[in-house]
Amino acid sequence: MNSKENHIDDLIASCKQNNQKAQFEIYNRYAKAMYNVAHRIVKDSHYAEDVMQESFLKAFTKIDDYKQEVAFGAWLKRIVVNRSIDFLKKNNVFKTEDFENTIFKLEDQTENCVDIAEFKELKVKQIIDCIGTLKYNYQVVLSLHFIEGYDQEEISEILNISYANVRTTLSRAKENLRKKLEEL
Repeated sequence: MNSKENHIDDLIASCKQNNQKAQFEIYNRYAKAMYNVAHRIVKDSHYAEDVMQESFLKAFTKIDDYKQEVAFGAWLKRIVVNRSIDFLKKNNVFKTEDFENTIFKLEDQTENCVDIAEFKELKVKQIIDCIGTLKYNYQVVLSLHFIEGYDQEEISEILNISYANVRTTLSRAKENLRKKLEEL
């Protein structure tokens, strides 16, 4: 374990004792990344800031639940993603029905992958902008999968939809993204 990992473990231990300096240091260390996660989901800078702040508050009040099974940043990111999705649900932006309408027999489904090497001349920003032009449910699953790094099971849990719906939606989203990228 390196000194940086030891340092974060020390900070977490201090946070468990309600040390505000340790909380502030953790906040400073992770705020920008967590803001970016929230912003990619809620698509508004002010709301993303609110979601991020609420996420840190929840993290610090639930810090005793952190068992170091995953990296602290991953644990915190999960809170931010869940808070972002909750925000969208609360404001009627996110509708589970959008995902339920995408289900069809998995036997009929073909795996469609976006081969990024095929589009290597495009810049990441262009690809992210292209994702932003897709249907909202496609944006959410692509962001959670490609940008946030969640697997299909985790996305199913986060969005509270079936694994089959995630798989179908992700497949269709990838195909739509491929078509949009080919137009660029």
